[in-house]
Amino acid sequence: MHSELLLLIKQVAGVSIAALAVVVFVAFVTLPYALNGHPGEARAADTSVQHMT
Repeated sequence: MHSELLLLIKQVAGVSIAALAVVVFVAFVTLPYALNGHPGEARAADTSVQHMT
């Protein structure tokens, strides 16, 4: 393998992993906020919210 090709593969892999890490971090940080609690926690039934159909 040429050294330039190896360098390109390393750079692409590094950028891909960095972008994936940002997406995973944002997903795990914002998910409890969107669910109004942590997944798996018991929550009281909210009867004030009605589905608009």
